[in-house]
Parts: sequence; C-alpha cells; structure tokens
Amino acid sequence: MMRRYVVAPQWSWYSSAYDVALDVLLTVALLLSTASQLRFDGAPVGPGEICLALWGLLMLSREAARLGPVLSRPLSTLLVFWLSFAIAQCVGTMAGFVTGDRHDSGLFMHDIAAYAVAAAVSCLSVVEPGASSRLHRVAWLLVTCGAAWLLLQVAFGWGLVSLGDFDAWEWDRFRGLSDNANQLALLCTVLVLLSLHLAEVVRRFDRMIVAVICMVVAIVVGRLTMSDSFLLVLVLAGPIFVTLKLWKWLMSVERRMLLRSASAWILVLALPLVVSYVTPLGASVAAEVEESIKGMTKGGGGRDTEETTRLRIELWDGAIRRGVEAGMLGLGPGPHLEIPPTIVAGRLDPTNEPKHVEHPEFGDIPNFEAHNTFLDLFVQGGLIAVLSIVWLGAAALSVTRRAGLDALTTSIFGLAVFGIFHLIVRHPIVWFAISLSLVAAANSRRASKRRVES
Repeated sequence: MMRRYVVAPQWSWYSSAYDVALDVLLTVALLLSTASQLRFDGAPVGPGEICLALWGLLMLSREAARLGPVLSRPLSTLLVFWLSFAIAQCVGTMAGFVTGDRHDSGLFMHDIAAYAVAAAVSCLSVVEPGASSRLHRVAWLLVTCGAAWLLLQVAFGWGLVSLGDFDAWEWDRFRGLSDNANQLALLCTVLVLLSLHLAEVVRRFDRMIVAVICMVVAIVVGRLTMSDSFLLVLVLAGPIFVTLKLWKWLMSVERRMLLRSASAWILVLALPLVVSYVTPLGASVAAEVEESIKGMTKGGGGRDTEETTRLRIELWDGAIRRGVEAGMLGLGPGPHLEIPPTIVAGRLDPTNEPKHVEHPEFGDIPNFEAHNTFLDLFVQGGLIAVLSIVWLGAAALSVTRRAGLDALTTSIFGLAVFGIFHLIVRHPIVWFAISLSLVAAANSRRASKRRVES
C-alpha cells in the first residue's frame, strides 16, 4: 500500500513565507536594476545587481535541492532560445577573432555578464511548480511598488525629498536615478504594459482600479522622460489592444461582453492616453514655478527631429555594413561601431552637463552601438542571433494570442517597438515580461484543457 506524505502546517507556512520573500527580493532587484546612479563609484554593479545575484543563487540552490526543475513548455522555449543565442555569440566571437576585429574588452565582458543575468532571470522565473501564481504575484508587486518608486523619484526630482547627491534631470528630460532618461522610459514602458495585463485579467473592480492608477503613474513619469520610443509604444498599444478585444468579441459566438462593459473598457484605455497628452502641459507649468528646473534645458537643438533621424540612419547603416562584412556571422558581444562624427563634433561642454552622464570613450577601438535591438544583435551574433530573437518573439505572440491574453500580446508588440530604437535584451525587467507572457499563456492553455476534459 502506498503511503501518502502530508506536509506539516509549520513547514507549509515557512515555505510560503520563503517564496514571498524571494518574490519581494526579485521585485526590488528588477526595480533597482534601472537605477544606474546607485551603482558604486567605478563599479559596474549596484544594489539592483547584487539583489539579482542573491535571488539567482537562492533559486538555484532551491532547484538543486529539488534535483532540477520540471521541463515545462515556457522553460523549454527559453532554453532553446538561450542555447541558440549563446551559439550565435560564440560564432560571432570566433569570426571576430579570425577577421582581427578590435573591440573593447571591458564592454565585451559587460555584455557577457548582462546576458548571463538575463538568461538566469528568464529561466529561473518560469520553473515549476507554481510559476504562474509566482509571476502573477511579482507582477502585482512590480506595478504597485514600481508606481511608488516612480513617485519617490519624481518627488526627489522636484526637490520635495532628498535621496542623496544625484541629478534627476538630463537637461530637460527626467531620468530619476537612472543614468539616462531612456532607461527610466523602458521601466515605465514595462510597468504600463504589466498594469494593462493585470487590469485585463483581474476579476475584482477595486483591483482593476489599482492597476489603472499604477498605469497612469507610469505613463506620467514616462512622458516626463520625453522618450519618443515610449510615446510611440503608448500610441500604438491602445489601438492594438482595442483591436484585439473587438476581434475577440466579434469572433465570439456568445458575445458575452455587454455594451456597458465595452464602454467601461474604452474609458479605461482612453484615460491613460488623455493623461499622456496632458502631462507635457503640467510639466511645463511646473518648470515655470520650480527654480530647480530652470536652466536645465538642453541647448543647441539636441532633440531636433531631423538631426536625430539622420544620426539613427547613420548608425543603422553602419551596423548593417559591419554585419555584412562579418559574413552575417557577427563579431561577438559588445559594441562594434565607430562613434558617429555628428556626436564627436557636437559633444557638449562637460561643465554644463548633468552629473553621472557617461560618454563613449573616443579612441581607435570602436565602442558605439546601433541603438536597435535587431541590428545590434546582427552585429554581435549575426543572422543566427536575429533569427533567435525573432523566433522567441513570434512564439510569445503566438501563445498569448491563442490563449486570448490580449494585453500580453500587446506587451510583446510594445517591447518590439521599443527595441527598434534601443538595445533592450540586456535589461532583466524585459525578460520578466517575456517570461510572464509565456507562463500565463501556458497556464491558460492548461486551464482550458481541464475545462474541456471535465
């Protein structure tokens, strides 16, 4: 006769508390990972990276004690991607060595470490059992604690609180405790998309209101960064989400969504868009009454659209040329582009710059990036790396679409749009969003299968 072992209540409580502590640690790590100004002087790591390393070690030790995780579909998908991605980077490194490519060894090791952390966060986040509930809980912690963290940085930027000797403004762009405004804009983008997902799947109206409030906070702060990429994601995400919702309603036989519910969803989606357009006006008024913001405007037309477009085209053309010259095999991790002459000629006087602004080192070794995820990966890992990331994105879109998770489908679209203008695959919070999409879709598919069998 088989014995049934029952876990003692005390051990069950301890295990649950330990899981919650790990989730809180992961939340803190993801939020602080974008606060680059908190890193120690001269060190590539800070509180966020230390928390990520501690979380990874604790998760690895737990999985080792359980003799390894179950090979679920999300974990298999991520393992296939990271294996092909690692092969692409290795092939690119060998190709760069054969062709005599010159690169910055420090930035080379930086990318290797960043990719290793991203792989650990994505794979350890999806391990079973309980991956769905765990990631859902972390998502709630991220959007709520993230909203509070953003508000704290805004209060610091306006001089309402003191957090130390940091500069929260990059000329007229708000960057909080990040090194540049685009880092903060990426955090706001992920928080907006996660909040949209939670507002979609939650059943209680009060929790839906909380998710929408957190989304509005992230939108306001994201607009303060003056990131064109963030605004583009915001403008595209609403219509994509509404289109997916309308398509689901039209294709549904029962059409359970009433007109009142549809109107409520339209209002929920319209509110953040209205806030996004009102925010610049509010920021302008605040800039007039706050002396600390005066004089921080960036002179010389640095954000001129034509100049920015010309610079991007120059970078992207250089990235394509370097990738083709490498035989589409790549050149290995790290940047491999020459600093554009426009930046060399137009560098501002360091005495008038904000604190903690990092510039690329001018020298004989190429150390600039294309600021495009697909082109940067094309230069690093060649066609294999590009196909790997495209395959992963297509797989995530496919599973979320089939599962009817419209907000997560919109999130993948949004991250892809943001990645066109920035290299985002090194940021752990991006991989958390991808892991959440894969796990939520797999859990929805299992739930549907159980309903059919019952």
